[in-house]
Amino acid sequence: MFQPVSLFIGLRYSRAAKGNAFISFISFFSITGITLGIMALITVVSVMNGFESKLKQSMLGLLPHIELTYHNEPQASKQHLSFNAIKEQLVMDERIANVSQYIEAEAILQTNKNIQGVIWQGVYTSSQLQQVQNNIEQGSWQTLFEKKYSIAMSRFQAIKLGLKVGDKLRVIVPKASSYTPMGRVPSQRLFTLVAIYSTGSEIDTSLVFSKGDYISRLLKIRKQDNQAPSIRIQLEDPFEVDDVLLTQSNLFNAFEVSDWRKTQGSLFSAVAMEKRIMSLLLGLIILVAVFNIVSALTMMVAEKQSEVAILQTLGLTPSSVKQVFIIQGLYNGLFGALLGGGLGIGFAANINQILDLVGLNLLGGAVLPVLFNSTQLSIIIFGSIFMSFLATLYPATKAAGVRPAEVLRYE
Repeated sequence: MFQPVSLFIGLRYSRAAKGNAFISFISFFSITGITLGIMALITVVSVMNGFESKLKQSMLGLLPHIELTYHNEPQASKQHLSFNAIKEQLVMDERIANVSQYIEAEAILQTNKNIQGVIWQGVYTSSQLQQVQNNIEQGSWQTLFEKKYSIAMSRFQAIKLGLKVGDKLRVIVPKASSYTPMGRVPSQRLFTLVAIYSTGSEIDTSLVFSKGDYISRLLKIRKQDNQAPSIRIQLEDPFEVDDVLLTQSNLFNAFEVSDWRKTQGSLFSAVAMEKRIMSLLLGLIILVAVFNIVSALTMMVAEKQSEVAILQTLGLTPSSVKQVFIIQGLYNGLFGALLGGGLGIGFAANINQILDLVGLNLLGGAVLPVLFNSTQLSIIIFGSIFMSFLATLYPATKAAGVRPAEVLRYE
């Protein structure tokens, strides 16, 4: 089969047994370094992506991605901003998954055994908060809407307060109060625990749920025109919040707007920063291995000077000589990148089984979440190949500058 002469010679140099054992060792070390670096980088990035995705599902699935709160103005001036009209406009945006009425308050839960401060969220339809519904361990989410003055809380909170489904507890709302002969007393009422959920996230320590109407009553808020004080917007991807805010800015100007980054932004920023730092550190391993390609090729050029001179006398141009050594160096980088990519994907996909096999069990029997991102994988693999190509330019240029007359003068 016909091959360009530079490709033929470059591949022959790459696959032939080297006369210099030290050069062979450096070439092997460069391939191994690139392979291990890419393998480690793909594994770490995929696991970090998995953690980030799990946090998005478990934590941000329970919080409003965007919250719209009506300005404190007369009801007559905002009648045109009815919930149904707003919902019809927002659901046309493909990035918005759900729009619902929303109310939230700080509350204190009190039992005979303990007391705890929580964030009390109100829901108005049984279809709200799929993340909670999918993680109900005891009781029924539907009962929350059928039974008066009922409440749902996490397993963590139920254990801390010593409660089980069917027990009663007192809910106190310090923000609202009423005057009695004993003085000013915070609004409070007995509620019945009807559902216990567990999402396995930090949110379990602070969130409880009730029907929104009951929270409004304790807060002494009148729900006029079937409208709750706030609107909850869930996005398909919470990280697209800036784009949605910009696109819907004309509508949102009529409200006080807040989003999930106000409470959870620092956590996700820390996760993103950790992922970038880990990628940078592991990328340095690949960079060191790529520099070994420079060393191996430079020594190869010095060793093959006489052969290069002979090839030039036979008609090989300096440009073709340069291509020969670019192909030889790129062979090492390409082989290491593809091998590291394959091993990295295989290792990351089976990392939990591998950890079990070697006897490394995570705390609580947890498993490492893994999520592959095709764009990131492509950047890692093709970026390594491109760095390998850059590493070949100096030695290849040096080989192209060989002068046959000087090299063969004493041959």
